[in-house]
Amino acid sequence: MNPTKNQASQLLNNLTPSQFLAEYWQKKPLLIKNAIPNFTGLLSPEDLAGLACEEDVQARIVQKKSDKWLVKNGPFNDADFAKLPNKDWTLLVQSVNHYLPEATELLNQFDFIPKARLDDLMVSYAPNGGGVGAHVDSYDVFLLQGSGKRRWKISSQTDLSLIEDAPLKILKNFVSEQEWILEAGDMLYLPPQIAHWGVAVGDHCMTYSIGFRAPKQDELIHEFLSYLQDDLTLKNTQNILYSDPDLQLQNHPAEISDAMIQQVKSMLEKIHWDNNHVADFLGKYLTEPKLDVYFEPAKKLSMPKFIAQLQQKSIVLDLKSQMLFTHNGFYLNGEKLTIPDNLMSFIQDLANQRCLDISNQTTDVQNQLADVLYDSYLAGFIRFE
Repeated sequence: MNPTKNQASQLLNNLTPSQFLAEYWQKKPLLIKNAIPNFTGLLSPEDLAGLACEEDVQARIVQKKSDKWLVKNGPFNDADFAKLPNKDWTLLVQSVNHYLPEATELLNQFDFIPKARLDDLMVSYAPNGGGVGAHVDSYDVFLLQGSGKRRWKISSQTDLSLIEDAPLKILKNFVSEQEWILEAGDMLYLPPQIAHWGVAVGDHCMTYSIGFRAPKQDELIHEFLSYLQDDLTLKNTQNILYSDPDLQLQNHPAEISDAMIQQVKSMLEKIHWDNNHVADFLGKYLTEPKLDVYFEPAKKLSMPKFIAQLQQKSIVLDLKSQMLFTHNGFYLNGEKLTIPDNLMSFIQDLANQRCLDISNQTTDVQNQLADVLYDSYLAGFIRFE
């Protein structure tokens, strides 16, 4: 469900979403006291530790011991937690929104930022003194405080030299310019490349980090070229072979001649792409599940029974699913869906709200939607609420 106007204003320190985007997004930090009133978190420290013990959950424990930083990757067990000291460590669990429906509801409050930019919800727990050191991120993040307190220090410094041999990218010469102590419901927005350092003040400090992805240019280029390898549109080059009927005798047999270079250049110049290719690439690339994400296929359900369920229950995206659309394409977990024109508004609602209720639609519409959604249901991408 999208946030109401009042909720969005509260979340953004009485700014409208448009004002926030114009004045702060990717420009400067914003401290928001009591952004979510009465918010103390979505899960307990024990629940978070339990998630960190699961095989398919990405989790880390970061510990500062004397002057050294230590990192251990999950999955963990009870013995791992029993060995930890009373202070100076942090448990971090990625993609909590893949496992907790309430996390998805929290992320929906940030729908003033396009879902195409959303990465995940990371949750951390730390006793007194716990943190991951001063660092910079290459993405936008909202740092929402759950239980406990955390002191945040930030800096716009340009000295980004790192501590040598540390297992994390920790700034060597961090110089704080501003600092605050965040309590339950407080939130700090940070644009990319703002140095920051968060340290737990007292025990039971839990912080909810809403991160927004920002792919690097070289990554986009690499992935787009891979996409072109499969979807390239060539102009009159199908099955055309390199040929050189006017081949001239060369002084150096091992030399690649200018004539060959020019001919291959001409062949490559016939490669072209347009906005539709870029849109199709982004739809597939931005919804492609991460390597550690797996979907459990649904229990086999015949089409008539699937339609009967659609007539009674809402359909929802699986917590791990990502669905986006462009002006002429719909994408679910890296796959393009074929959607008839008369159904586009329904599938847009599913993408926007992650939920769709068609119980009050005509039988014809229900049957058409069943044809569109049935395979995604069997794959485990969508399910009944």
